[in-house]
Order: sequence, then C-alpha cells, then structure tokens
Amino acid sequence: MTGGARAAGVLLGVVLVLLGTAPASAAVPAPPAPDPALLAGLDPTPSPLPGVRQQVACVAPLSEGPTVTPWAQERLRITDAWRWGRGAGQTVAVIDTGVATHPRLAGRLLDGGDFVGPGGTGTTDCDGHGTLVAGIVAAAPDPAPGESGPSGFTGVAPEARVLTIRQSSATATAGGRTGPGAGDVVTLARAVRHAVDLGATVVNISEAACLPVAVAPRVLAPLRAAVRDAVDRNVVVVAAAGNAGSGSCEQTDPSGTEEGQVVAPAWFGDDVLSVGYVGQDGRPSPRTVRGPWVSVAAPGTDVVSLSPTGPGLVDRVQPAGAGTGDPAGSPIEGSSFAAPYVAGVAALVRARFPQLSARQVTARIVATAQAAGPRDDAVGAGIVDPVAALSTPVAAAAGASSGASENGGPGRVDLAGGGDAHSGARAVALIGTAGAVVLGGVVLGAVVLARRARRPR
Repeated sequence: MTGGARAAGVLLGVVLVLLGTAPASAAVPAPPAPDPALLAGLDPTPSPLPGVRQQVACVAPLSEGPTVTPWAQERLRITDAWRWGRGAGQTVAVIDTGVATHPRLAGRLLDGGDFVGPGGTGTTDCDGHGTLVAGIVAAAPDPAPGESGPSGFTGVAPEARVLTIRQSSATATAGGRTGPGAGDVVTLARAVRHAVDLGATVVNISEAACLPVAVAPRVLAPLRAAVRDAVDRNVVVVAAAGNAGSGSCEQTDPSGTEEGQVVAPAWFGDDVLSVGYVGQDGRPSPRTVRGPWVSVAAPGTDVVSLSPTGPGLVDRVQPAGAGTGDPAGSPIEGSSFAAPYVAGVAALVRARFPQLSARQVTARIVATAQAAGPRDDAVGAGIVDPVAALSTPVAAAAGASSGASENGGPGRVDLAGGGDAHSGARAVALIGTAGAVVLGGVVLGAVVLARRARRPR
C-alpha cells in the first residue's frame, strides 16, 4: 500500500450537526478525478489492523422497542412499496461495525469478514451500529408476536440479502493509540472493493469523512478510486451525508479556501447517493450536514431497529464506553440511519428494474424524491419516495432527472462530471494536522472508531 494511501489520521464517530448557512454550489471545489492506479494498492482481503485490542465496553441496548409501526415506515409507505417486490435477488453490503446475527435476518446474513480484529468476522458487532443499520435495510417482518402483540417494525427490503463487512469499531483500539478507535479511509476503501468482489448490488456506508479542502484530494484519493470502481462495476453506493460537531466535522462553507471542508464519500458527485435526515415534521434536522453534495433525505429520528445483543428491537441504547451515563440511554438518531432507508429503496428499485445501471438507479431515486420547494442543501432533491421510485415509468423518471439538472430545479449538483455519508452518521473525520486524531463522542447508538494514520513527511 502506498504512503499516500495512509496519508491521514481518521476518526469514525457519531456526528452532531450544527445548523449552518447553506453554501453556494458554485463555490464548492470538484473532487479529483479517480486514479485507477491506486486500486492496485488496496488489498480487498480482510486482515486485522496491527495491535488491535478491546478498549471499552460494548454498547448496551436498553428496553425493547415499541410494538407500534415506526413513524418512518408510515411516512415512506414501505408496505405500499412492496406491491412491486421486496428486494429479492439483491445483496446490500453494510460496511460498518459488523452486524450481529438476528432472527429477522436469518438465512440472509452473509459474512463478508473483518478488517479490524484478528480472527473476527463480519457478524461481530460490539458497537451495535451496524446491526441497527442492517435492520433498517432488510429486517423481516415480525414472524412471532410476543405477549404485547406483533412488532410493526420491518426493514425496507426484507427479502434482500445483507453482506456484513466489519471495517471499524469505536470500542477497539489499534496502531498504538491510547484511546479507542479502529478503522480509517483506507480500510473503508478496501472494504468497498471487497463488497463489490463478493457480489454486492448496493453498498451502504453510514459514515462520513470530514476534512479541509486543502488536503481532501490527497487524503481521499484511495476512497475516491474505490467508489468510482464500484459504480463502474454497476454497484449503487449510498452514504450518509454526515453530522457536524464530532471530530473535525463542522457545518462550514466548503469554499475553495483552505478553511473550507468537504464530506466524503458524499463529495464524490454522481458516484454516491448521499443522504441527509429529517424528523417527524418532515423538516431537516438541525444536525444534518448541509452541502450541495446531498442527494436526498430520509427519516433519521426516533429510530427503531434490531437489537445487537438479542432477538428483539431497541429504540434506545447506552453508547459504547458510556460508563455511568444516563440509565435511560439515548434515542437512536442521525443520518447513519437515514442512509439505510435509501439503500433499502435502492435494493427495491434494482429488483424491479434490473435493466437500470447503478447511476440510473441513483438518478431515479433523486428524480422521484418529494421536493417541498427548490433544491435545498440539507435535503437535496427532497425526501426519498419509495412508491414513486418504483411506480413512475422509467422514461418519465429519466426525463424529470434530466430536466432538474438542466433547469437548476430539484436534483443533486454534479460535482464530478459523473461520479457521487451521520448522530447516527459515523463521521470519518480526517484531521489535516500531522498524526493528530481526536476521538469524537459516541451518541445515539451510532458508534464510531478512529484509527491513527501516518502522514508522509
């Protein structure tokens, strides 16, 4: 692996977003063109990070989640979307903290391996984050109602397979660091390549790399190459748009100055379907990172999903390493959990329209989103609409996407000329100073990890 591939310290963390002014699209620098030569240095074979050891206690789920149907499912009309299928034949890679085995994923959970620890598997999830994400993507409906009745929770694409790849953990430490955090943009890039090699049709990345404009092209080059390669190989890449306030993620104007900041993979233009998050009122959360790279939005508050430690559901967690935190735990919230709603929709669209390419699937989801007005840097083209994405004639959706781009209406700004990540969004916060990595807080069940990387002198 080249020295440039290990050029930065990285923090994967839950990001709490501070509301800021939407930046002007014209001021945002374009990401660099992908360098295919970098792919050769990205070994897709899972291997442990050096010196990995458990650093803090695992996440502790709290009381069982409610049995009522979560508001997000009703808002998105998930069961109505099933008139056109439930994602059969699709494989959604969840590149995250691992996904624990759970009855609602039985027979559909594929172990893609572990890039963090020795002898680990993709079904190891000490952090809990990946299991929550996977449940939103593909949990089956409740097959066995309990004493309180059936659970209304279900995943978006309950017949899709989940390929779990563990590439980060906030509860472990690696590389001689004294604090917890393992995983970086290089392991993320390697995991993307691995997911594609294993046959994923959709990749979900519930994390975001936040770093200054001045260093972004160099630091992100390996990830940029891996994501472009995935899309060129007909894989839809979905990523959380990020949340400011943790690590180096901030709500800033990403202008061409060195003080500006970009968020990746969301920064990578049409290679990525990037997702912000909204609350029950349909308005963007003040904590979702804004930017012209945001494609669409999805629900990301009051989240219910699969328990990482048992057969039930959870709607609150005690974050990993929280120690003597609030006994009631934290609600689950963030763009980490908005992204898998969109990844699930992508699986439904791929199953219904197998003739569409990855970029056409992305364009269709953007074109059919529910727009409340002109394009907004918090929600992109609007809130994802599964029913419209599945029912709108292909030609009509293609026309709407083209018109939006040409006329400056709802739709995503193309930053790359054809190539496009979380409290919930685990931010891969890349620090631009030499060797410095600051571990951000783990909040709302979305846990993160950081790995110290070395910058070439």
